[in-house]
Amino acid sequence: MISKRLLIGTFVCLFCLLLSAQQRVKIVVKDAFVPDKVETLTGYVGEKITASYNHRILAQDIDKLVEPFANKVEDHLWQSEFWGKWMNSAVLAYRYKPSNQLLDNMRTAVDKLIATQDKNGYIGNYAPEYHLHEWDIWGRKYCILGLLDYYGITKEKKALVAACREADFLMAELKAKNTSIVSMGNHRGMAASSVLKPICYLYRYTGNKKYLDFALQIVREWETSDGPQLISKADIPVGKRFPRPDYDNWYKWQQGQKAYEMMSCYEGLLELYRLTGNVTYLSAVEKTWQSIMDTEINITGSGSAMESWFGGKQVQYMPIKHYQETCVTATWIKLSRQLLMLTGNSKYADAIEQSLYNALLGAMKSDGSDWAKYTPLSGQRLQGSEQCGMGLNCCTASGPRGLFIIPQTAVMQSIKGAVINLYIPGTYTLQSPKGQEIIITQQGDYPQTGTVRIAFKVKQTEEFTLSLRIPEWSKDTKVTLNGNDVVPAHNGSYLQINRKWSDGDHVELVLDMRAQLHFMGENPQYLAITRGPVVLTRDARLSGADVQAIITPDVDKNGNLDLIPVANRNPNIWMMFKACFYPESYKEEEPEPIEVELCDYASAGNATSSFPFFKVWMPQLYNPRGN
Repeated sequence: MISKRLLIGTFVCLFCLLLSAQQRVKIVVKDAFVPDKVETLTGYVGEKITASYNHRILAQDIDKLVEPFANKVEDHLWQSEFWGKWMNSAVLAYRYKPSNQLLDNMRTAVDKLIATQDKNGYIGNYAPEYHLHEWDIWGRKYCILGLLDYYGITKEKKALVAACREADFLMAELKAKNTSIVSMGNHRGMAASSVLKPICYLYRYTGNKKYLDFALQIVREWETSDGPQLISKADIPVGKRFPRPDYDNWYKWQQGQKAYEMMSCYEGLLELYRLTGNVTYLSAVEKTWQSIMDTEINITGSGSAMESWFGGKQVQYMPIKHYQETCVTATWIKLSRQLLMLTGNSKYADAIEQSLYNALLGAMKSDGSDWAKYTPLSGQRLQGSEQCGMGLNCCTASGPRGLFIIPQTAVMQSIKGAVINLYIPGTYTLQSPKGQEIIITQQGDYPQTGTVRIAFKVKQTEEFTLSLRIPEWSKDTKVTLNGNDVVPAHNGSYLQINRKWSDGDHVELVLDMRAQLHFMGENPQYLAITRGPVVLTRDARLSGADVQAIITPDVDKNGNLDLIPVANRNPNIWMMFKACFYPESYKEEEPEPIEVELCDYASAGNATSSFPFFKVWMPQLYNPRGN
């Protein structure tokens, strides 16, 4: 019965596609910021993107990704997510750097995946008797996303048709079995119902209202007693929304705090907000984002333990089991970017920058070929195990998805003009409000130093607004235009410069790169040090004191710690500094300060042939006498 209904539905779907081949559903809510047109990143971040492009994206074995779909024998694992994750990363990488080799790889991957689609429209790895259970719908989601990502850059109808057939069969199966999507799969239905995002995309691409109706149905089912209640519980801290499950049920349906899946659902809710304008949806995501920031996100820009929210921000200085999953880091960046585009609020760009320079790049192997599953704040960076016999794990697949959205995030455009969110060296091409091409070049070695020079190339003088993000951490920022002072810049907002811009105009920022000391805990108290957006870290490879030694910063009368750059001696370390600290002493008199070296968190413990110990949070001596 399902097969006949789906056959008719497929013809209808194809007819709709032909009618609307050049149409898209009108978006009710337009983004405040949209990506630039073309960009080329240089410097450290540019090098890491190139490494991932060559050694992870191009190196992927396509046949390995497709194999589970041909077999269709699974009953509980998630092999089916890897194809879609790779395709998502590959499309982002192709947008950044088009190449025939990558396009051929993507086309091959699409053709081989579609060849596994059965007569009902199913693309998946599960045996028929296990359809809809465990990670089946989660995997279907990634297949639809990957097909639509590919369609978005190629306009090849075969990908869109296959995605429609996959979605139609999912809707038909749920209806035939008279079951709700939130009762299927894991984590109170969040894994399954995160299919909301590609369903919204299908409505945009086809105009077929059945997809919008299904999207709205998913959100209604969230709010049932069996659902994750992602809207009604938006005011509750994410780590406290449901009772903590016992050991045996931690990774099953009872776990309502699963971080990655929760944020994936909220990404879909933002897409539905764009389609409907329902401010309740946006409000729920904004409240949840703030809850995550306030209660979960640590100093390096990520969080979660055992892959779930747990109120971890306040205990981040402690050793934590399976801390900071890379899937969570990448999805936090993606969710923050969506909110940045919709609202234009600089706090979301601040969050992206914090995660990029620390948690995300810290999870990436130095040559870009692999990503850590977890990245602790102390201990070692150890390789994660493979999953599902696929030769990689979920985080190896997710890391590039966070990295390759950075090029289209660094510089954006608004109806007023250019928006600079991230001060990454490179060249960015965008369109002015009047439609002419603007080329912006960012120069300097930020964040190794705090000086950024931004040069403009325009054919005709034009009035528009340049919006410069002034990071929250930069308490004293100096901005000059063509060598002249500009109005004072306030941290935690965009400095907007409206004028007639001419070819050769330039702006220079000097950001406040003084060390900032962060204290947490009591008896003992713990110390962490940041410089600009970068967390500084002790590493066993560095000189000055053993990484386990107790040291206290030698600060001046104003509480400032002097950081001195150190010439890099190790190709796997990005930046190094030295500062004076007082060592623990067993003499009656106070000890003399010693120089101790620190490096950036992304480099700490990140080596090719060993696993050196590192430490972000440094315990301080408890003194019952007081200071």
